[in-house]
Amino acid sequence: MGTTNWELLWPKIWTALLQTLQMVTIAMVLASIFGVLLGLVLYSTRPGHILANKFVFALLNGVINVIRPIPFIIFIVAIGPLTRAVIGTTIGTNAAIFALTIVASLSIARIVENNLVAVDPGAIEAGRAMGARPLRILFTIVVPEGLGALILGLTYMMVALIDATAVAGLVGGGGLGDLAMVYGYQRFDSTVMLVIIVFLIILVQLAQYGGNALSRKILRRG
Repeated sequence: MGTTNWELLWPKIWTALLQTLQMVTIAMVLASIFGVLLGLVLYSTRPGHILANKFVFALLNGVINVIRPIPFIIFIVAIGPLTRAVIGTTIGTNAAIFALTIVASLSIARIVENNLVAVDPGAIEAGRAMGARPLRILFTIVVPEGLGALILGLTYMMVALIDATAVAGLVGGGGLGDLAMVYGYQRFDSTVMLVIIVFLIILVQLAQYGGNALSRKILRRG
């Protein structure tokens, strides 16, 4: 601990923390938009559902099934050419946000689908019996019924994104993961590693607490 230059390191830790927050926040917002939309399409086009379409469902389902199992460390390297074409570079915070957004969008799509499938079919049939159109059933019955569980799913995704930002640091993505690699692992400084782990644990706990609180509030309203 005595060999660690904290006067030099603390500014770097705060910068890395801001980079991690930036990656998580931007990726989460973008992934929530794209992922929820994809999830709604995936749910609606399932065989037997309100907008059943075998081709669209099979296409989206296939893409998600192929990409989701790929470990993030492999995925972020594999899409390097695409990242360079879109962002202009394969390293740095913006490049990491691009990869994080893709992975999180597909994961959120699956989370949305799984939660909406659990909605009581009786409520949907009641909407149909009243003459409601498919989109009205989707947004006034299905989504509100599954909202509490969706918030918990998005909370899980935010925690996963915090973990993924640490992985992104291993390939030059910036943030706390990059700092842990350069100033902790490569310099054999376990104290720096411990401090960064504590910061990551705090971020995860805050995300989990906020998501749980919001979900409970929505469920009480329901």
